[in-house]
Amino acid sequence: MATPRRRSPYLRMEWIDAETGAVGWLVVDSLVQGMATGGTRMRAGCTVDEVADLAYGMSNKTAAFDLPVGGAKGGIDFDPKDPRAVDVLTRFCDAMRPYLDRHWVTAEDLGVTQDLIDTVFARLGMAQSYHAAIARSDDPAATTARVMAGLHAHAPGGALGDVIGGFGVARAVLAAARATGRSPRETTVAVQGVGTMGGGTAFYLHQAGSRVVALADAAGTLYDPEGLDVPALLDTRNRFGEMDRDQVPASVQRLPREALLSTTCDVLVPAAVSYAITADNCAAIDAAIVVEAANAPTTIDAELDLTARGIAVVPDFIANAGAVAWAWWLLLGWVGDDYRDSFSLLDAQMTSKVTALVAGWRPSDGPIRWAADVSATVRNPEPLVVP
Repeated sequence: MATPRRRSPYLRMEWIDAETGAVGWLVVDSLVQGMATGGTRMRAGCTVDEVADLAYGMSNKTAAFDLPVGGAKGGIDFDPKDPRAVDVLTRFCDAMRPYLDRHWVTAEDLGVTQDLIDTVFARLGMAQSYHAAIARSDDPAATTARVMAGLHAHAPGGALGDVIGGFGVARAVLAAARATGRSPRETTVAVQGVGTMGGGTAFYLHQAGSRVVALADAAGTLYDPEGLDVPALLDTRNRFGEMDRDQVPASVQRLPREALLSTTCDVLVPAAVSYAITADNCAAIDAAIVVEAANAPTTIDAELDLTARGIAVVPDFIANAGAVAWAWWLLLGWVGDDYRDSFSLLDAQMTSKVTALVAGWRPSDGPIRWAADVSATVRNPEPLVVP
């Protein structure tokens, strides 16, 4: 099977902050009905190629879940811990206002929480980061109220808008495990990253009875072969997704951050930075399945190596697409502020897609990504109507 051909994005735009020198980009990979969706990230070292890769992935996500929108991404090369970061993000969004007004729906991503980006949008008089879609509504005020109610609705583990992505990844992990003959309670998992996505994934896997044996944050890896007390550890996190080592039980081993990737487990979940798994470190991976919770966490050459070893890699644009799919279901009024409706719909869709991909996969077919890639699909959905 041939690797899907990569087309050029619809638009690339560079921005330079006059006050700090920070550089940012908007890449619109595709437009559907004049709209594209994708979060905005901020990290020191972010590049335009990274943003373009992520925008391409967003086109795949929206196509895979049959959403009436194309793919885009924003990125800023700046440290989100810098006290000037909020102002940098505000100026970036202000510069992108023509696209945010009409064409680009954005949201949280690495280094940018949903609350933060909503605060920035409120500063700019746009109320909420789904502004471009909400503006198409016959009653923008009512749509904004529905969206905000859904985002902040209570769910096990936190606010629904914060945990829905992790819930989707957890269901992808469980579906992949079942497709390879493992029950939830027989499945051991290592999760790299305990931010919104990684933390949610670990929480719901623990809740399902799986044994989360390793968690990693910027300070290192916490490991216990008997299984970690995930909820207790997550409760110690600060706003940057780092666990308080003073509250870690003495029985838990403290290992270097990079040790997470070599943890012996059934499923490895990279849920932190892009390009975490490379040709230089992929040989150390000791898992049967990799489920990509982060955006673009595995380089192409590393994925080919893992595939050759018989390790199934469930691609990011399937495994972590739950957050964007749910956001559009919320916008379109298909779900509301009852988390059970959202969990039920996402569970059904994620389980179906992952099971179909993993159950029929053989290493000789090439990476699962090749079979799952639908970014080139020409879509002519019904006219987008936001109620």
